[in-house]
Amino acid sequence: MRHVPAGPRISPKPDWAIKVLVLRERLHLNQTEFGQMFQCSAMAVSRWERGVQQPPSRSYIEIGNIAGDPGCWYFWERAGFRREQIMSMLPEMRRALRQTHAHAFEFVRRKSGKGKSSQNERFVAIPLRKIVAATHGGKKCDDISHLHDARIESTIVAPKSWCPNPSSMSCLRVQGRSMAPTIHDGYILAVDSSEIDKRKLDGKIVIARNKESGLSVSRFRRYDQTEVLQSDSPEYAAVTLGRKNEWKILATVLWWIGNTPPK
Repeated sequence: MRHVPAGPRISPKPDWAIKVLVLRERLHLNQTEFGQMFQCSAMAVSRWERGVQQPPSRSYIEIGNIAGDPGCWYFWERAGFRREQIMSMLPEMRRALRQTHAHAFEFVRRKSGKGKSSQNERFVAIPLRKIVAATHGGKKCDDISHLHDARIESTIVAPKSWCPNPSSMSCLRVQGRSMAPTIHDGYILAVDSSEIDKRKLDGKIVIARNKESGLSVSRFRRYDQTEVLQSDSPEYAAVTLGRKNEWKILATVLWWIGNTPPK
C-alpha cells in the first residue's frame, strides 16, 4: 500500500476571529471601513479575522458597542470585564437618570432633557483610561498624543443616547479647580475624540494637549481670528492658541460624573 504523506494540519480559527468576521459581514462593511470605526488598518482587521492576532482590549470594547445586545457581552468579556460587573452598574445609571434632583451625586448631560430612561434603553461600555487631565494653573498631568493609546483602567456603562460616537469615546479623570463651578477636581469626563473641528467648538469644553503642559481641560473660545482656551473660574488667565505654544485639540467633553463638593 502506497503511503501518502499527510498535508499540513490547518488549525481551526478561534471563536473570537469568527465572531469579528460575522459582525463585519452583518454590517456590510469591507475591512477598511470596519477598521476605520476602531482607528485601525484593514491589515489589522485581516489579522483579527484570520485568528493571527487578537484585537486589543480597547477594540474589543468598541466592537461590543457596535455589536449591540446580545453580542456585546462576548466582546466586552474578551476585554476582561465580567458580565456581572457591567450589569451591576446599570441600576446605578438608571437611578442617576431618574434622580436628577439628587444632592450627593451629579450626572450631567450635554443635551437637555428630563432624564428619563426605560428598561429597553441600550447601553454602551466606555473605557475609563488611566490618564489624568489638568485644569489651567494646575500641575502638569499626563501627556499622550492619542487618548485611545492610553491603558484601560475600568469601564463606564452609559445609555447609548448619551454616546453619539461610541467607538471614539473615552473617559478620563480631571485634576484641578480652574473649571469650577462647572467641573470639579476628581470628576470623570466622557470625551469624544471625533469632535475636534474648531469651527464647531466655540463655547465647548475640550481636552487639549501641549508638550510642556500635557493634557488640559478648558473651554474653547473663538474671537474673530483669535482662538483661546479659557477657565470657567475668573482667577485663571486664558491661553491664546498659536504656532508658538502648539496646542492641539484631542477631544470634546460630552458629559461628566462626580460627587457634588461640600458647600
